[in-house]
Amino acid sequence: MIENRALANMVRDKNLREFSCCNDDHRDVSASAHHGRHRVCVREERRRKEGELKNLQKKSKNIINEQERQQKNLEATLQQIQKVAGQTQGFCEGVVVSVISSLQRHCESLKELIKAQEQGAMAQVHSSIRTLQAKMEEMKKRDAELDRLAQTDNNAHFLQEWASLRCRCQKDHLHPLPELSEDPLLPFVLTKGAVHELGRQLEEFCDKEFLSISDTVSYGLGSTLTGQSSEPTTRAEFLQYACELTLDRSTAHEDLVVSEGDKEAKPRPPQTARFTAPRDPRRFTHRRQVLCREGLQAERCYYEIELEGNKAEIALTYKGIDRKSRTRLSAFGANENSWSLDRSTHYSVSHNGKSVQLTVSPSHHRTGIYLKFKEGTLSFYEVSDSMTFLYKVEATFTEPLYPGFWLEKNCCIRISDLRQDML
Repeated sequence: MIENRALANMVRDKNLREFSCCNDDHRDVSASAHHGRHRVCVREERRRKEGELKNLQKKSKNIINEQERQQKNLEATLQQIQKVAGQTQGFCEGVVVSVISSLQRHCESLKELIKAQEQGAMAQVHSSIRTLQAKMEEMKKRDAELDRLAQTDNNAHFLQEWASLRCRCQKDHLHPLPELSEDPLLPFVLTKGAVHELGRQLEEFCDKEFLSISDTVSYGLGSTLTGQSSEPTTRAEFLQYACELTLDRSTAHEDLVVSEGDKEAKPRPPQTARFTAPRDPRRFTHRRQVLCREGLQAERCYYEIELEGNKAEIALTYKGIDRKSRTRLSAFGANENSWSLDRSTHYSVSHNGKSVQLTVSPSHHRTGIYLKFKEGTLSFYEVSDSMTFLYKVEATFTEPLYPGFWLEKNCCIRISDLRQDML
């Protein structure tokens, strides 16, 4: 019995060892298969990523090549810009020199005309002098005959000579002086007037056309290049749009004195002798007003006016404003052709006879005017260390605007020279 039980135990232990060995072998085979499949997946993923890497490298190299090509093009463009800029400058200078040469030729012709006028006027006066000398000789002879007749004692001779002598004397007295057919100085006056008007028209034409060229070029460059997309806030930013202005003394009322540099205007001192200004259709007749030569129509314009005194008007107007009327139609801001900032104890803004009273009182003597012509806005500022906004006008401007000024007695306006401030 004991031997049979021992034999059964031995058989069972052998079967258990064989089963364990089979399980271990099965696990080893499964693990080996799993690792094999993992290695295959990694290799396939690597191949896919390598394909993406090659595509990325190719794309990067293409971009670099394109960037290098664009850099070369831009460098070539820089050289081309310098070359074309030089050519354009030379062309423009050539055109201007040609125009100057043409003007010089016309100037020489004008000199010849003036020389001919001089010779003609002098010949006319010389002829009058000779005629006058001949009449003087006749008159002297007649006067000597009268003296002799007055001294004769022969009554019969006196009466006989008196009738004919009196007739000759009366005839001489009818035309004692030679008459000039016309004022010999008139041709010079007319020539000066015509050339002055020509100069004014040429100056206005050049200002307008060169301004138009500048506007066209600025528009073509675009706001991204010119940096004009944002509104200025500081004085330095406003100075980017500074424009040069000069007073037109041919428009100034006779009670105003314009400085030699055409930058300052003030009333004529009352103690000075009455001044009669030359007649000019452009002159203001009844109001102490004056305009600038320059008509403004650029995209943006900025200028500053310094005021000494208490009361003045700083305006912009169309060229066709009434200059001869005694009514308020010739006053700045009293018509549809002008806009005016009126400065006294308070500020006010006027247009077409209507006025807006501002709550701000003047505290500084310098005023800034900022015009955006095409946009149709006109803004006024009081200028000190900062820019104090006063008022903004919105309108549709249809023609160039000319800065203008009205002055009360003891007031003076001065156009600020902004060139130094821009440095």
